[in-house]
Amino acid sequence: MKENMENPNKSSFNYDHIYFIGIGGIGMSNLARYFLSQGKLVGGYDRTESTLTEQLRIEGAYLHYNDQIDEIPVTFTDKERTLVVYTPAVPVSHGELTYFRANGFRMMKRAELLGEITRASDAICVAGTHGKTTVSSMTAHLLRQSHVDCNAFLGGILKNYNTNLLLSERSKITVVEADEYDRSFHWLRPQIAIITSADPDHLDIYGTAEAYRESFEHFTSLIQPGGTLLLKKGTALTSKTVQGVNVQSYSELEGDYHAENIRIGDGEIRFDYVSPKRRINDINLGVPVKINIENSVAAMAAAELCGATADEMRKAMSSFAGARRRFDFHIKSDRIVFIDDYAHHPSELTAAIESIKALYPKRKLTALFQPHLYSRTRDFADQFARSLSLADEVILLDIYPAREEPIEGVSSGMLLEKITLAQKQLCSKDTLLDCLRNLEMEVFVTFGAGDIDRQLPAIEKLLRERYLGND
Repeated sequence: MKENMENPNKSSFNYDHIYFIGIGGIGMSNLARYFLSQGKLVGGYDRTESTLTEQLRIEGAYLHYNDQIDEIPVTFTDKERTLVVYTPAVPVSHGELTYFRANGFRMMKRAELLGEITRASDAICVAGTHGKTTVSSMTAHLLRQSHVDCNAFLGGILKNYNTNLLLSERSKITVVEADEYDRSFHWLRPQIAIITSADPDHLDIYGTAEAYRESFEHFTSLIQPGGTLLLKKGTALTSKTVQGVNVQSYSELEGDYHAENIRIGDGEIRFDYVSPKRRINDINLGVPVKINIENSVAAMAAAELCGATADEMRKAMSSFAGARRRFDFHIKSDRIVFIDDYAHHPSELTAAIESIKALYPKRKLTALFQPHLYSRTRDFADQFARSLSLADEVILLDIYPAREEPIEGVSSGMLLEKITLAQKQLCSKDTLLDCLRNLEMEVFVTFGAGDIDRQLPAIEKLLRERYLGND
């Protein structure tokens, strides 16, 4: 690509000014934090102000929110000193992106930069249509709480540390969330790769389910010789591209790594972890939802391969607080439970709803879903409807468009018609609180990858006032 031909032999580490277009994204912000930690001058643009951008500003980044060339700080207009980092989600017509390209700045995609940073380390790369944020966060926490330690570039804010970046002065291990969007994970070179799933997604990029699957198979070919692939049992991938690599399977109940003696009750989940080399009894999940049994098996397998001990892993798993927006409990009480989750794919919704129902089998589950992308809603409408119909009651918000323009005939109303529940309704963000006031709820969960998280404080306040009497 032409934008990568400027100063092609100059490493990102040779620049002392790093400018991010889309700096508020979860994957961009950990890179911004990394360069801040290296003493670089960091700045960037994002479309909207958020808690994360405000935190970056406090940490020393120069930010603005208008796509105006004259708002770029003058220190970032020196092309010999400035590296420009962008994501494929930024439209090619973006004004600042056009400016930097036209003026010959060295430009790198976020994924390319992450690959360069992690190339010299022993990378644990977690890929998958769903589950990768939780598994990478768990893996990082397990290693961080062991004598092994690690660095980590995560796709969520890890609540134990209130950040999406972990840095270590003594460990060469780096845990990375490997994003498949736009084939980003092809820049990585894992020592250990975990694939949690390969259910079709991002068909606006890949076109077909087969092309999506082939992208994961190419990812497995990038594992370092002598490395390890931990593959979720039943994942529809072949091993033809994996040569000179130790391939092992995992899942909740079977595989080289699995769980046994699972006990669910009293708000806890406990199980015994079984690997080819050991058994660790009585693991207590810090975030007790059923899907996390499987997630924790994958994370513990990676941590075990890195040398974490049984006692270290048992203790760390019980203290794992989770990542924000991944089974994020906001309220737990006998009267109301409020959970927020990032699920935005049918398989994720199914796993999440089934996990919540297993945890609260006798309580009504009300699910609020904000669909993400017109193309994803169109491509998986029937699957979304089946997943959401597993709840007892559903509220749909309008589709969050992100980078897309509307598609004729694709709407939340179209999706609502396919849901088989009697208790279902459409609601706008403006009238959401009024909708919730008129419902009787026991377990309430918000789903989606859009901007539903901005409604969480108001929702929590309403629920606490109504059900708990908190002012």
